[in-house]
Amino acid sequence: SCSTVLKTLHFITRPLSEEEGNFSLAYIITIHKELETFVRLLRAIYMPQNIYCIHIDEKSPRDYKTAVQNIVNCFENIFLSSKSERVVYAGFSRLQADINCMRDLVNSKVQWNYVINLCGQDYPLKTNKEIIQYIKSKWNGKNITPGIVQPLHVKHRTEVSYREYVHSGVPYVYPAKVRKARPPHNLTIYFGSAYYVLTRDFVRFALSDSRAKALLDWSRDTYSPDEHYWVTLNRLPG
Repeated sequence: SCSTVLKTLHFITRPLSEEEGNFSLAYIITIHKELETFVRLLRAIYMPQNIYCIHIDEKSPRDYKTAVQNIVNCFENIFLSSKSERVVYAGFSRLQADINCMRDLVNSKVQWNYVINLCGQDYPLKTNKEIIQYIKSKWNGKNITPGIVQPLHVKHRTEVSYREYVHSGVPYVYPAKVRKARPPHNLTIYFGSAYYVLTRDFVRFALSDSRAKALLDWSRDTYSPDEHYWVTLNRLPG
């Protein structure tokens, strides 16, 4: 039962400070295995004023999906992504999973300030309050998506076309013998982390701007596009 879940797992049920209560965070968590690890993560980052979108890999076992759904049902501010992807490591599907959650989050009633993406094997080293104070002190109104101009040793990721394949039940990404066209709008491609802390305004921009949409479409057949997509958009003038 939900009362048992809340009590035995010691979920926090009220904001621990006024500062936290007035600064909501959104989380995107992409998961596909290890239910107990996911629950430990969720319990560590859960705050009632925050909002959480959970993306379960479409190819995860049915009993795993059911177990996650049963937990999510106990909270008003946790939900499953409205659209689920069959995620392939280093494939476009991994980026699409985040975008699916972003679309759901911008339409939520919670007025969150920043969104943070995690995978099921992550775990926080800071408290919710420390995370907020760090964002406010150094990054107020800015995105945390570090990166550099794409180095030579990873240029192949965006210069040739990659496809998602499945062999003996194992999905993977492999290059095709096709060179890609140059990036749209003559964009300079940057390279960085697939993980980020993004403002709400930037998320709205990424979901609606014509340049962002063109870059997303161009990135569909690149290798690990989530490692260049966000950081490239963040370097656009203005």
